[in-house]
Amino acid sequence: MSFENWTAWHLAEILIATDWTPQAMEDAARKALGGNRQRKWLPRLIADIMGSSPTAYAPSPRTVAGLILDSRAFRGLRLNDRERPLFDRYFLPAPIFSPTPAFRDLAVPELANALDSARWLNLSPRHLDWFADIEGYRSSAAAESTRHYVQAWIPKRTGPPRLIEAPKQILKDLQRKILREILDPVAVHDSAHGFRRGRSCITAAQLHAGEDMVITMDLKDFFPSVPIRSVHGIFRSLGYPWAVARLLTGLCSTTAPASLFDNPPGDSGHDEETRRLFHQRHLPQGAPTSPALANLCARRLDGRLNGLAHCMEARYTRYGDDLAFSGDRDFAARSGAFLRMASAICAAEGFAVNHRKTRIMRQGDCQRITGLTVNSHINVPRGAYDRLKAILHNCTRHGPANQNRENHPDFRAHLDGRITWVENVNPPRGLRLRLMFMAVEWG
Repeated sequence: MSFENWTAWHLAEILIATDWTPQAMEDAARKALGGNRQRKWLPRLIADIMGSSPTAYAPSPRTVAGLILDSRAFRGLRLNDRERPLFDRYFLPAPIFSPTPAFRDLAVPELANALDSARWLNLSPRHLDWFADIEGYRSSAAAESTRHYVQAWIPKRTGPPRLIEAPKQILKDLQRKILREILDPVAVHDSAHGFRRGRSCITAAQLHAGEDMVITMDLKDFFPSVPIRSVHGIFRSLGYPWAVARLLTGLCSTTAPASLFDNPPGDSGHDEETRRLFHQRHLPQGAPTSPALANLCARRLDGRLNGLAHCMEARYTRYGDDLAFSGDRDFAARSGAFLRMASAICAAEGFAVNHRKTRIMRQGDCQRITGLTVNSHINVPRGAYDRLKAILHNCTRHGPANQNRENHPDFRAHLDGRITWVENVNPPRGLRLRLMFMAVEWG
C-alpha cells in the first residue's frame, strides 16, 4: 500500500471515530497528528469530505478514505520527513465496551466489536453488514424484493398519508432482540407516556384533567426528524464502541428509495422538507425499535419542555408526537409567550411544530388530549360514544353485516376493541356497551 493510501485510511479511521461534525473531526485529527503545526490543509480537507459525503451520517472507512484521496487539499499535501513519523506513531486503541456512568449498571450485552455483535445476533459478519446497510444500497434499490423494508401509504383523516416502513421478518427479529436486550432496560423521561409499559394515552390525559387551560401541540414528521446522530449517541452512551454503535444504528434505521414519492396515493401534500427527511437515514415508522429510540432521543426535549412548564406552574406530557400542557389562570394569561418558547425549544432540539394542529382550549371549550376529553375528568368524547352505541343498536336490530360500512375483515373484533377502549376509560359506559355487544346475533 502506498504511503498516501495508508495515510488516507488512518485519517479515515480517526475522523469516523468522532462526531461527524467539522469541528470534532478537525480536533480529533489535530490531536492524533500532534505537534504545534497549524496544518491549514485540515479544514479544507474536512470541507471536501463533508461536501462529498453521501449522507449526513458517517459512512464506512472505505468511503471516507476514498473521499480523502479525492480531495484537492489532500492531493496537494506534501508531508515532509518530520511529519511522516507522526502517522507511524498513531495507533487506534483496541475498542472496549465502556458505558457512561449513567448507564453503567444496566444489564445490556457487552459488545466490543463487529464480531461480538454478529455472534450476539447469530449472524455472520458479512450478513450483519448486509442487514445494517450503512451505505443504503438495499434501502435505495429499485427492486422492492431486494430491500429490507416494505413501504405502504396509510391514509389519515386529515393531511397527507402516513408512510409505514415495515422491516421484513429477519430484520424485524433482529430489531426485536435489540429492543428487548438493549433498549428496554434504559429509562426514558418521566413525561413520556407513549410506547412504555404501564403508560398510555389514558395516563397522559389524566394529568391534565380539570385545568383552566389545556394546550396541545403536534411534532411534524416525528420519527424521521429524530437526528440519526442522536441514535448513534444513545448506543455510544450505553458503552458500545463507535463501530458497534454504527452497526446497531444501521440495523434500526433506513433511507427511503428515491422513487417513493413519485406516485404517492392521491395528492400526497408532502413538502420538500418531509421528502428530504425520508430520503436521508431515519427511524422508520413500523420498526419495533423506533418508538423506544425516539423516546430516548427526545429525553432532552422532554427535560427542557418539562422545565419550561414547571417555571410557569404548568404540567407537561408527551405521547409520541403529541405534546400536552395544562395549567391554571395564570398559565392561561401567559399562553402566548409559552407557545413561542415551547416552539423555540422544539426547533432547537431538531423538531418542527405543526402549528396547524396547535390547540388552545379553555375550560368552557371541549378540552381534548389524545382523543379523550379532560374538562373535569377523563372521558370518551360524547360523540364517539353515541356513534358506537348507535352501531351496536343497529347491529341488534338489522344484523352486524349491515353496519360494517368500512368493510372491516373482522367486524366483531373491531367492535370488541372499541368497547374495550371505552371500558378502560369509563367503566360504567363500557359496561352498557358490552351488554349491547353480547346481545348481537353474530351468526
